[in-house]
Amino acid sequence: MIEVKNVSMRFNLGVEKNFSLKQFFVDFLNPKKKRKKKEEFWALKNLDFDIKTGEVVGFVGSNGAGKSTLLKIVAGVMKPTKGQVNAYGNICPMIELGAGFDPDLTARENIYLNGAVMGYSKELLDSKFQEIVDFSELHDFLDVPVKNFSSGMVARLAFSVATIVEPEILIVDEILSVGDIAFQAKSEEKMRNMIGGGTTVLYVSHSIDSIENLCDRVMWIEHGEVQMFGTPKKVCQKYLEYMGASNNK
Repeated sequence: MIEVKNVSMRFNLGVEKNFSLKQFFVDFLNPKKKRKKKEEFWALKNLDFDIKTGEVVGFVGSNGAGKSTLLKIVAGVMKPTKGQVNAYGNICPMIELGAGFDPDLTARENIYLNGAVMGYSKELLDSKFQEIVDFSELHDFLDVPVKNFSSGMVARLAFSVATIVEPEILIVDEILSVGDIAFQAKSEEKMRNMIGGGTTVLYVSHSIDSIENLCDRVMWIEHGEVQMFGTPKKVCQKYLEYMGASNNK
């Protein structure tokens, strides 16, 4: 189960950077210059909801709505300004695939590096190594530095490492839209198998078809606030109507 209790997230958007040497001299020579105040931006505002064990919940909303910020808070990557999140179970966050890779290391080396970062033991990685390689289909590139990989190849490798163990909570942010069509289909099938095994899933995507096909419930977030939370068909329909109206303005 995941409990999100009155969560709000604030960011300070400073227009001026006060730490530069150049800015120091500008301020010194112009002491009476009026300084611009830092602007507060609330990415999330008073979100309060629960997700049941084994439930698949999708999140829709326009760019900058707060979806990814929410997932990072649930994953423990960020701490909310207000409120709290209680997540019961081990979490596998697939938010920024390949973020833990060292570009100068080979694919083989990065499998062990990324796996260690995710808390996997060397013994587990040894036993799952061939499975990782087979799923990624990168057999001919194991000893090539990752900096020479395309973004799709990085996504293949990262997804393959992240999903070798079925977690109790899976957090997915747009990763099924990377790679070629065949890999997207294979990744979605892998996720379906994880869902069938009782994994709780939080899923962000701009693919409405994917949201409707995979999710039990859908939350629509806009400007950091929950607009609607319910069945996939109803929520997605209202969201699409909103987006259509916004685009026609």
